[in-house]
Amino acid sequence: MSVKIRLTRMGDKKSPFYRVVVADSRSPRDGKFIEVLGTYDPLKSPAVIKINAEKAVKWLSNGAQPTDTAKSLLITAGVIPAPKQRPPAKLSYKKAEVPVVEAKPEVKKEEAKSEEKVEAKTEEKIAEPVVEAAVEPVAEEKAEEAAVPAEDTVAVPVEEKTEG
Repeated sequence: MSVKIRLTRMGDKKSPFYRVVVADSRSPRDGKFIEVLGTYDPLKSPAVIKINAEKAVKWLSNGAQPTDTAKSLLITAGVIPAPKQRPPAKLSYKKAEVPVVEAKPEVKKEEAKSEEKVEAKTEEKIAEPVVEAAVEPVAEEKAEEAAVPAEDTVAVPVEEKTEG
């Protein structure tokens, strides 16, 4: 004999009301039962679940198997703990390797040309050798400092006026 914790339907047509009962698995849904554990009213908002936790735990410890619906009601009522969720199954197929392409910001052609011109002019200025007479050693140090741009300086593009 297998004992189940399940629902029996009560109430009128189109207005269901359920009892949570312990019954022999061979008996019909609304037939003979062993004991009433509680009630479930799905029509109220929110649904009302009333279950005697002591009786339910006693029957579960004696080997009664809840149906899927009865088990979810027992979990909702806090009689039994919710099962731990399994991590999602790993996919068995290999993922296709996709090449990673770094996105470059798009620059308008006019802006690109003006930036290239500014960079070329700054490079020319840096590349020009500073020639001074070696009169004093201090003058040579000043000349080297003038030839190397300071780290704080930033090249700012200058917009050229075009007639158009």
